[in-house]
Amino acid sequence: MKVAQNILDRSQNQCELCAATTPLSLYEVSPVDRTSENNCIMICQKCLQQIDKKEALDSAHWNCLSTAMWSEVPGIQVVSWRMLNRLREEAWAAELLDMMYLDDETLAWAKATGDHDNDSSVDLHVDCNGQQLFAGDSVVLTKSLDVKGTSLNAKMGTVVKNIRLVPDNTEQIEGKIEGQMIVILTKYVRKA
Repeated sequence: MKVAQNILDRSQNQCELCAATTPLSLYEVSPVDRTSENNCIMICQKCLQQIDKKEALDSAHWNCLSTAMWSEVPGIQVVSWRMLNRLREEAWAAELLDMMYLDDETLAWAKATGDHDNDSSVDLHVDCNGQQLFAGDSVVLTKSLDVKGTSLNAKMGTVVKNIRLVPDNTEQIEGKIEGQMIVILTKYVRKA
């Protein structure tokens, strides 16, 4: 893909937000009609995880926006503006946000997802002890559970291997018990 190569060249093999050189990936700044060099940026895994709310925001990491926000690339400007808004409770982020200027079209694009209205909290799947759960983890039931619609009773202490995360509900995971796929509330499991 020529666009990806051009963006990689533009980024000089660095994250266009924090300048990290760790494995990079092409990030399409939503919403977009078609992929272009203006609406895609090259970012590192840490930036990606925090932008997508898969990892708690590390405010120290985002100090990099003091440089990135001045980029002439609209996609970088939009992501910078959105992340500064998510961190707006931090004095430094509020100051940078006050200094930042986006033309009307770019500002409308930045506001289009509504991500800027969110606070810095992230929605992660966590067990009863607050440990983050990932797809493929094994968990142990902390309570005996009756499975609705079946005669199955999942006993406390049962190990559920290779769990799946329910994408739109951080309070639920899926796993197999006695060969049957069930939905389990995260408050009733602990990471094995």
